[in-house]
Amino acid sequence: MRNILIGFILLITTQSLAQSPSGDDVLKRLDQNMTSNSKVVVSKMIIHGRRGSRTIESKSWIQGTDQSFTEYLAPAREKGTKMLKLGDQLWTYSPSTDRTIRIAGHMLRQSVMGSDLSYEDMMEDPELHKIYSANIIKEEILNDRLCWILELIAKKEDVAYHSRKLWVDKDRFVALKETRYAKSGKLLKTTEIKEVKKVENRWVPMRIVFKDELKSGDGTEFMVDSIEFDVAIPDYIFSKASLRR
Repeated sequence: MRNILIGFILLITTQSLAQSPSGDDVLKRLDQNMTSNSKVVVSKMIIHGRRGSRTIESKSWIQGTDQSFTEYLAPAREKGTKMLKLGDQLWTYSPSTDRTIRIAGHMLRQSVMGSDLSYEDMMEDPELHKIYSANIIKEEILNDRLCWILELIAKKEDVAYHSRKLWVDKDRFVALKETRYAKSGKLLKTTEIKEVKKVENRWVPMRIVFKDELKSGDGTEFMVDSIEFDVAIPDYIFSKASLRR
């Protein structure tokens, strides 16, 4: 009887593995859930630094994967600061100096407003399957959700993170946790999704905690106040002229 039971378990396990999608398929499903033709997002970023916490509010207009425009709304010190991404180019505008600056080269590694996110993170193509090859290395329960753990290896050299691990919710195709590594294997950043909500037939991370493992502090919370998908965005938004409006 014991041998029959073991054989049955092995059969079920084998069938389950055979029916599992490939790592690349899971990554593509994740990308499909996270990207859209366009979206408008109102959010706040809570930066937990050594000297306390501060909150920055913003509104972003995003078209596809190559164009985005963000305006910071609060606090007063940051209000009116803007950021424009067009393809592989990034500009920022500061009302205090009335200057537009292109962010390039080593500047891309700098922190965005003291947060745990860099400009390089902002510039990254959100469609990870274009940058990484993925393998499912095991399954694990995280936050009471059954997840695939994906191991991602970069297809090219000029990327911010050579490898990653993603804990992808098997039902909702949302990465509930992520760790990002240098080529040496050193852990650089950790991301954890604390809240997920269904919006317009897709699962959306509503509260995310980012942690730069190379700096002190308790990380940066990114909280979505509202999000709209596939909305019409005027072309003028994605222009350098919009930075000074």
